[in-house]
Amino acid sequence: MLAKKHILLIVGGGIAAFKCLDLVRRLREHGARVTPVLTTAGSQFVTPLSLSALSAAKIYQDLFDLTDEAEMGHIELSRAADLIVVAPATADLMAKMAGGHADDLATTLLLATDKPVLIAPAMNVRMWEHPATQRNLKTLQADDVRHVGPNEGDMACGEYGSGRMAEVPEIIAAIDKALSDGPLKGKHVLVTSGPTHEPIDPVRYIANRSSGAQGTAIAKALSDLGADVTFVTGPADVPPPPGVRVIKVQTAREMLNAVKDASRADAAVFAAAVADWHVINAGESKIKKDGSGLPKLEFGENPDILAAVSQMKKARPELVVGFAAETDDLIAHATAKRDRKGCDWIVANDVSPATGIMGGTENAVTLITPDGAESWPRMGKDQVAALLAKRIAEAIA
Repeated sequence: MLAKKHILLIVGGGIAAFKCLDLVRRLREHGARVTPVLTTAGSQFVTPLSLSALSAAKIYQDLFDLTDEAEMGHIELSRAADLIVVAPATADLMAKMAGGHADDLATTLLLATDKPVLIAPAMNVRMWEHPATQRNLKTLQADDVRHVGPNEGDMACGEYGSGRMAEVPEIIAAIDKALSDGPLKGKHVLVTSGPTHEPIDPVRYIANRSSGAQGTAIAKALSDLGADVTFVTGPADVPPPPGVRVIKVQTAREMLNAVKDASRADAAVFAAAVADWHVINAGESKIKKDGSGLPKLEFGENPDILAAVSQMKKARPELVVGFAAETDDLIAHATAKRDRKGCDWIVANDVSPATGIMGGTENAVTLITPDGAESWPRMGKDQVAALLAKRIAEAIA
């Protein structure tokens, strides 16, 4: 997919800039041509010589370089590539992009371009979580700027959390998707996945056997067809697929908030196995077994995420797909659920212990639509995901 593609790579000022050297090398291995733009701050972490050697291309740095302007003006440079990638995208660069600043070569290129833009944010966890950065991110998303990462992990500053720049394979996957021409290109699809954990106390929780494998496979299949995927996942056993926007949650209420905060979607697939109840009187410290009897837990109903989205008056996705995990009367219960929730489709599966489906590698589903029930043969979860993604593409593309 990347063969003969031209990538304009803007290297921001952060310790993660060192990853850009490997990124350039890997992109060229895939057949892409890379033109680096090195910011003043970025040059504190990587040298023009190293970028030039790995890209086998001229490095651009100065907005007012007379030679560069004579050879290729910044306007032409901004439009000569197939995709502009900003890595690392620092908090400062994101703020300038969101505000429309153009005070150096990088920001001028970004403001003047008519090509798609992908950013790989990297910054301290507190900077990433700051309301200003999150506002800027939403502004950029509304401007159709894609982003990959950041990931969670140890920071160079010694802190831990979200803010690490995505790894090179993840960035390449995001670049590949941004340049793909699949049937879902330009479509935004929301996918929920995994179980939710409802705390009893700080060390115990209520959960289910969902591994998140089916939701992850669906997100990947949709992404492979060119969709821009927002992936809201509970604490699943399987890692999220590369090239999607990942939002990690623990509880059903957190998942609902994440779904509401996601930008408007063309389709939504609710594959998460959301817990039906939460503990109202969850302990703030560990509940002790002290011989005084069993703890008295009070339960409350969790929000119905599928129904909430299906019954939205404004900004409802064109297609809403729910899942029904049943142990008996599969089609009857799933059909009733579709009518009750108000969604368009229900993907129903039998999760009785004898089937080995929940937590397993295979699935056997029945697709419930307004036209009736369509049973699919048992197959691998990746195959189920590919078939469902194909059907979604046919419905909304």
